[in-house]
Amino acid sequence: MSTIKIKQIKSKIGAPADQKRTLEALGLHKIAQVVEKEDTPSIRGMIRKVHHLVTVID
Repeated sequence: MSTIKIKQIKSKIGAPADQKRTLEALGLHKIAQVVEKEDTPSIRGMIRKVHHLVTVID
């Protein structure tokens, strides 16, 4: 299965608790941090939930 790189571009300060937990579940803790995850529907759903805080890197 392919992988996807996710980069946090905005702070989680002021975000609702569920969005903060989603970022933590993705493994993101700092701005500009990049993590690599498998490209699954559940990961895509997590990205969609916090799309304003992260970006997908090609």
